[in-house]
Formats: sequence, structure tokens, C-alpha cells
Amino acid sequence: MKIKGYLVKLKSFILESKRVWKVTKKPTKPEFISIIKITGMGILAIGAIGFLIHMIWQIIK
Repeated sequence: MKIKGYLVKLKSFILESKRVWKVTKKPTKPEFISIIKITGMGILAIGAIGFLIHMIWQIIK
């Protein structure tokens, strides 16, 4: 009984995945560069926040 439910969910997941795969496209070079820049700025921002929290924690100790 449970196996049938899992198969229905799996089939639904596969159909939704196919639909998403069909609408995706390869980014152009300018889009890719923008993605890299934004991702890099996000990583740097998170690192800076973590560093500041660490420094404040060291001062409080």
C-alpha cells in the first residue's frame, strides 16, 4: 500500500522535473559574469559579518 503512494510521488516529481528542465537555458556570458559577481559579493559579505562577530566575541571575552 505504501509503495504505491511513493511511486505516485516519484512520478509526479519526475514530471515536474522534466517541465523545469525544458524551460531552463544556458546563461549568456554577461549573465554568467553578473552571477559570479553577485555570488562573490554575497560570499564576501557573509565572511565579513562572520569576521566581525568573531572579533566582537573576542573583545567581549
